[in-house]
Amino acid sequence: MSSGAGSGEELKALLPGEAAARLQSLRVVDGRAVLVIDAEGLDAPARYRLESDVVAALGGAAGVDEVRVAMMADKAAPVPAPSAPASPGSRPPRILAVGSGKGGVGKSTLSVNLAVALARAGCKVGLVDADIYGPSQARLLGTEDRRAVAHEGRLVPVQSEWGVPVLSMAHLSKPGQAIAWRGPKIAGALVQLVEAHWDGAELLVIDLPPGTGDVQLTMLQRFKPAGAVIVSTPQDLALMDAARAVDMFEKGGVPIVGVVENMAGYACPHCGEVSDPFGAGGAEAAAREMEVPFLGRIPLDIAIRREGDAGTPTAAGNGPQAEAFADLARRVRDWLDRTG
Repeated sequence: MSSGAGSGEELKALLPGEAAARLQSLRVVDGRAVLVIDAEGLDAPARYRLESDVVAALGGAAGVDEVRVAMMADKAAPVPAPSAPASPGSRPPRILAVGSGKGGVGKSTLSVNLAVALARAGCKVGLVDADIYGPSQARLLGTEDRRAVAHEGRLVPVQSEWGVPVLSMAHLSKPGQAIAWRGPKIAGALVQLVEAHWDGAELLVIDLPPGTGDVQLTMLQRFKPAGAVIVSTPQDLALMDAARAVDMFEKGGVPIVGVVENMAGYACPHCGEVSDPFGAGGAEAAAREMEVPFLGRIPLDIAIRREGDAGTPTAAGNGPQAEAFADLARRVRDWLDRTG
């Protein structure tokens, strides 16, 4: 689509009411729609929702390949300065990063179950869904229908019924809406999530996106986690990427709590025979080779998937699958206690 007043007017007609009222300018050049919107008086969740609404409204318009939104209240998209503690003398929570070198290894499911298992063991823990593009923790904790609010310039975590407060981009945008942001915007979103009102929390479990990109670098440079848990399946391809994740954290000066072998062993629900569709023992062998602790195995079990989809984390219940997460939580808690 070429630039022109006519094309711009057509797009303006597609904007939601608040976005249209706050619109300062709209240009269309070579298929890229660039909007400047006045965000005066809007808190962070309201800005996120407004931007998401604009992208959703214009993203499917004929001839529009990309939508960029600039908020006048956030012109330079700076990373905010660290927030003050919630009360004088309060200690900010320690950060436990959960990462993987690649996607598809069950990292988010493991993160939520680890957080719930830690909470059941008496730890005051919060959960941050740092996968900005593909948030899933709202579904896994059964909080999809709730929206985060802000208080005194900081987000307030959403309470789940499992004893773990959580913040995710899913609490700031409409279900199913794509988030099309570049690096600086992503870094700013991460800061908002981590520097929220985590009052009383001793530990923040951070579910990182796969890979070693902007979110991971911001986490390392700004927040310096107390430790990192690396998740891998037993197969060679996943282990290669897990080694890269270990290397990234070590170069960033973040201690490795250990490696978890996820989806390890599948028990047939009909005959009880155990098979290993992704292999067996690979993560333990890789941990030994990298000279980092091995934290244990989590089985490949359909109940874990079903319960996650239903927003009832397996670790909140009983049985062998829940006990596997409880064992993992004990090992992680022991490591945190030893390292102070």
